[in-house]
Amino acid sequence: MNSRIGIIFCGAVLLLLLAVAGCTTDVPGGASSESEITVTDGFGRTVTLPYPVRSILCSGSGGVRYAVYLESIDRIVGVDSQDKNYRELEGRPYALLHRDHLMTLPLFGELRGKDDPEKIIAIAPDLVFKTGSTGTSYATSRPEADMLQQKTGVPVVAFPYGSLRNDAEKAEMFTALRLMGTVLGREDRAEAVIAYIEETMADLELRTGDIPAAERKQVYIGGVSSAGTHGIISTEPAYPPFLWIHADNVAAGLGAGHADVAKEAIVDWDPEYLFIDVNTMTSDDEGAIGQLKHDPALKGLTAVKEGRVYGVLPYNFYNVNHGTVLANAYFVGKVLYPDRFADIDPAEKADEIYSFLLGEPVFSEVNSQYGNLGFSQIPI
Repeated sequence: MNSRIGIIFCGAVLLLLLAVAGCTTDVPGGASSESEITVTDGFGRTVTLPYPVRSILCSGSGGVRYAVYLESIDRIVGVDSQDKNYRELEGRPYALLHRDHLMTLPLFGELRGKDDPEKIIAIAPDLVFKTGSTGTSYATSRPEADMLQQKTGVPVVAFPYGSLRNDAEKAEMFTALRLMGTVLGREDRAEAVIAYIEETMADLELRTGDIPAAERKQVYIGGVSSAGTHGIISTEPAYPPFLWIHADNVAAGLGAGHADVAKEAIVDWDPEYLFIDVNTMTSDDEGAIGQLKHDPALKGLTAVKEGRVYGVLPYNFYNVNHGTVLANAYFVGKVLYPDRFADIDPAEKADEIYSFLLGEPVFSEVNSQYGNLGFSQIPI
């Protein structure tokens, strides 16, 4: 009898051990144990860090935005000066939603990746995400990431921010989201964000991709924000909404990034439609809007005389607001090709996009800061 009990007891112990082994969680990134993960960052650096990651800092323009996309704002334990300081006009939708929380967190450095190692050491996060846009003065690099990690002893995972402007920058963006998703255990959410963005861009292509070149509307965008506010000559030759809805950007061919053009060129182009980044209104004399009202040469533009001047929401505000640029594309499409966007209410579409990426609709709150000129005809 005792022998039988012993056999039963040993069998029960064995089953228990097998059950426990079956509950072991595999960690992503090829980690060697449940308490550690090793990843290769966006600059080819091999970084070992604790897993799961419970506390993070996001250095550089746009890092916090990606953490919000990945539903991980609760893990942010410090901010740079851009998220610490209150501003009357806030062009970042994620910051409007989370400003009260972010402003209570300790400061770890200045904006655009100017980190303070001593402050980071005092906060003691599990890791620092470090990012910035390739080809700009506030890009980050492998040496910067190595130096910060060496000075603080905190793992630094660095990557280019990317954009949706072209395939190369889109690959950077999606790589960044997947890398952050792996580190944060948010792989499924990263893939969902990427799929949503691709589906949205595919929808725009489906609506407008067959428009013959001869029927594409001639357009120009002025007052484009880039490290601050600017006037009418500030534009973007590869402005994504124009690309996605197959409009004819009269400034195309002047490069891929931000560009300043001569006022005389705008007059010579005389585009059919003018779109204005409404953040320009925060400049002296209303920026591009004031120039269209008061400059005799600009007042003579066909789009001004015939009332075809429209406002879009700020596209660049501490790096690219991806949700905003997607929303802008639907508004631009509705203006230029109303029959192809008959089922779209641009404001409702904007809130759908913001709700998916940020968790809440925020279009009205963003637009109200700019006199509700976004997604509307601007009276000149």
